[in-house]
Amino acid sequence: MAKRGGFPGGAMPGNMSNLMKQAQRMQRQMEEGQKELETKEFKAAAGGGAVEVTVSGKKEILKVQLSEEVVDPEDIEMLQDLIVAATNEALRMADDASAELMGKMTGGLGGGFPF
Repeated sequence: MAKRGGFPGGAMPGNMSNLMKQAQRMQRQMEEGQKELETKEFKAAAGGGAVEVTVSGKKEILKVQLSEEVVDPEDIEMLQDLIVAATNEALRMADDASAELMGKMTGGLGGGFPF
């Protein structure tokens, strides 16, 4: 009676050592890419440039720049909305850059592994 699911001679086909080296290389590349991404800055504006927000690749707010004309004590709510809009856009830019990096590193594999 033949064994089920086994490989002849008990060895796996192909070179497992080579596969492990490739996986380790890919992991190093992803770590380097992530470190590089964390040093990048993403700037977005709202209100026609009246509010600019800069975030890091770590998704930390680095800078908020306001033009004088947007600072209206009678309309604080508009200023708050512009800051939120610019911040969210800058964070989306950082997310997009991160997704692009992951796509390059995985060669379009995505995260949908069947196991």
